[in-house]
Amino acid sequence: MPKNIPAINLADFSYELPEDRIAKFPLDKRDDAKLQVYVKGEFAHSRFYKLHFFLPAKTLLVFNNTKVIPARLHFSRPTGALIEVFLIQPEEPKLVSTAMLANQKTVWRCLIGNKRRWKDGEILKQVLIIDNQEVVLEAKLLDREAQRVELSWNNAEWRFVDIVTKFGEIPLPPYIKRKTTEQDKTQYQTVYSEKAGAVAAPTAGLHFTEDVLSNLEKKGIQKDFLTLHVSGGTFQPIKTNKVIEHPMHSEQLIFTRKNLENLLANPKQIVAVGTTSMRALESLYWYGVKLMKNPLPKTKGNLIPFSIEKLYPYQFENHELPPLEKSLEIILKYMKNQEWEELIGETEIFIFPSYTFRICKGLITNYHLPNTTLILLVAAFIGDDWRKVYQEALENDYRFLSYGDSSLLIP
Repeated sequence: MPKNIPAINLADFSYELPEDRIAKFPLDKRDDAKLQVYVKGEFAHSRFYKLHFFLPAKTLLVFNNTKVIPARLHFSRPTGALIEVFLIQPEEPKLVSTAMLANQKTVWRCLIGNKRRWKDGEILKQVLIIDNQEVVLEAKLLDREAQRVELSWNNAEWRFVDIVTKFGEIPLPPYIKRKTTEQDKTQYQTVYSEKAGAVAAPTAGLHFTEDVLSNLEKKGIQKDFLTLHVSGGTFQPIKTNKVIEHPMHSEQLIFTRKNLENLLANPKQIVAVGTTSMRALESLYWYGVKLMKNPLPKTKGNLIPFSIEKLYPYQFENHELPPLEKSLEIILKYMKNQEWEELIGETEIFIFPSYTFRICKGLITNYHLPNTTLILLVAAFIGDDWRKVYQEALENDYRFLSYGDSSLLIP
């Protein structure tokens, strides 16, 4: 058991969220969202399109450029029963980026709606028309308990990303209890989304527009883009008696050499856009620690994913750890030795109070559900003042959760 973990009372991270404060629809104008600014204990209220006024000129903003896929697939049995296959994580091939480019077959771990009606050995079919070509998509239940589903199609011209784009439905969060609309197809996607593979949006980024990005650039604020493919586990409430026993979700991420170089060029004022970017950045530091403690042998061929286990950071004392720059330099040197332009891995890092942040100096984030890992992350970042931030938001009619308003937190 890691040694630096205090007892955590989950009740201390709850608050009352009225149903009418949950944003059910996006704003027509993304950057008109409210923005609460918290800087070293001081509060201000503004609008998101004024974000550039509140960030220091030398800030490096780090975005998550993952793209949400239409992950809800619906099949009809001959009896008329509807089966929903909600894609969670690829298993064959395991890398999200590779799975999205698969042709003819891929296997995913899923959540299956109406699973009891899907008989063992039964193949579900759906006929799609893509560019005037008929494509037959088949679903086969490989493992009922693990909810592993094989998806195959009869036309190798089309990649899996083409199939889900044509056939799937945008996976709105479970607390938005309504049908998806045409508006969701664009509004539940950041304007800078690029790498397909997420089953939930990095929602802190939904407020950014080209105008906001332009104003930030004019002020000299730098930006960089990493990739973390958000999984459905981000919405999972903590239900275990001991908080640290919560089964943390694992998410795949990608860094480039340029990411490392940009972080090293400006290590003092790094602001994460969203909790996913924050988890990715903090995981990167710990990968440098892993390389320092256990140098990996030189390998050839395919990239070897690194992984950060959920409690890995809590086993060290501060004096055992390298400074940020040293950790990043170790990773960059390793990538150069391996002749890697990208570093691919996965993280299940669990950030909660007592965690010491190694990279992030600020966070742009929405307002999260009580009793979740995301509330614990915010509390770890700004301490007990998280309650004041949420109380300010409630008293000033902020909209909550994925389609809700925003905050800038600088402790």
